[in-house]
Amino acid sequence: MIKELSSLNIFKSIDKEYLTDFINNNQIVKRSFYKGMTVHEHGSRCLGIDIVLSGGLVAYSLASNGSETIVFEFKKDSVIGANLLFGDENKYPMNIYCTEDCVLFHIHKDAVTELMKDYTFVMPFVRSLSLNSQGINERIAMYTQKSLRKNLMDYLIDMSEKQNSHVIRLPISKKQLADYFGVQRPSLFRELKRMKDEDLIEIDNKTITLNFL
Repeated sequence: MIKELSSLNIFKSIDKEYLTDFINNNQIVKRSFYKGMTVHEHGSRCLGIDIVLSGGLVAYSLASNGSETIVFEFKKDSVIGANLLFGDENKYPMNIYCTEDCVLFHIHKDAVTELMKDYTFVMPFVRSLSLNSQGINERIAMYTQKSLRKNLMDYLIDMSEKQNSHVIRLPISKKQLADYFGVQRPSLFRELKRMKDEDLIEIDNKTITLNFL
């Protein structure tokens, strides 16, 4: 367990005996979740932070019509709850669930408070706050400033770079992609069809060929 903790950026420079004390006092606990499981429910109180060892999660809001809007994504080394733990309103503003099997380390608030005395913990912790803030700002910009076409183009270009190919395979379903952009599926399908009709892309189920690059 110590080896796994030390593999995380936030704990790389922390003394191993120090971490062992927290583990022995159940202030650092390893938790496993299956794909589709909810880790934190909307309105539940934040009692510590969670750090992702493996897997992926999303924070999403649920509209009255039942549609989901993905607001933030978490992957290895992501810190969940850092922006809530010491706030006056420390309740999760949205649901957080696993998009794949996950392993998290839960760090109790008392342990976080003690670790904040260690500079080697503080800087990665502050960086995680900054990354969370940047991610939220990017998503706000996506919803308020960019068109769906622009968001789609940016997303497809990003996937192309990650997969090192002009022929990309979507890592999520089209429903999840619509949720990611905060739009209804028909809106996403219409825009994809327009892009196909304009010969910008070719679509074959979850495979998309980018002709505009």
